[in-house]
Amino acid sequence: MLRYLSALLIIAAATLAVLPAQAADKLLTVTGEATVAVAPDAAVIRIGVTSSAKTAREASEANAKQMTSVMAAIKETGIADRDVQTSRLSLQPQYDPNKSGTARLQGFQVTNQLTIKIRDIDKMPAILDRAIAAGANEMSGIEFIVSEQSKLLDQARDDAIADGRRKAELYAKAAGVRVGQVIAIAEEGSSPPARPMVQAMRAGAVPVAPGEQMLRASVSVTYAIIP
Repeated sequence: MLRYLSALLIIAAATLAVLPAQAADKLLTVTGEATVAVAPDAAVIRIGVTSSAKTAREASEANAKQMTSVMAAIKETGIADRDVQTSRLSLQPQYDPNKSGTARLQGFQVTNQLTIKIRDIDKMPAILDRAIAAGANEMSGIEFIVSEQSKLLDQARDDAIADGRRKAELYAKAAGVRVGQVIAIAEEGSSPPARPMVQAMRAGAVPVAPGEQMLRASVSVTYAIIP
């Protein structure tokens, strides 16, 4: 009897050891995708002052004076100090491009650029107007952003899992099997795209169109399949 029971236990252990390997061959992997449309509620702009003069000192002084006025105008709109950062400051010699042979120094050019975060996107036209009126003459672009991206992407992730389940059920039905438990989930990517825009620098009402952003989530889900 003891030998018989021992033999049964050995057979049972061998069967349990084989099952995971067999189950691993019966898997279905699908990709679930989802998007959430959302209007941006904040923006980052890069705006500055470029000044030219015959000497480096004159160009620097003129630029500093003009930039001081621009920064004061920006802060008067309610932008906090923490949302204003100098992102570029350069001094470059300017040479006469029309002369052949040895280049002739014409003067110097100073560029001072600020990166400004605007937390209330409705204030952007007024901020740009004030900055331009104060002397800003250089802007490299506008980037519209969504403040609560993580929460909105979580919604897209939930929808992506549901989309994966829908696809798995569809494939399983076509193959004459059933979908079992989830074996693995891997996020293939979540996309909170920025939307850079470049607007014309001019006085008056500055046209700004934030539009709408699509936040995207993609997951790879592996299911066990049941015959």
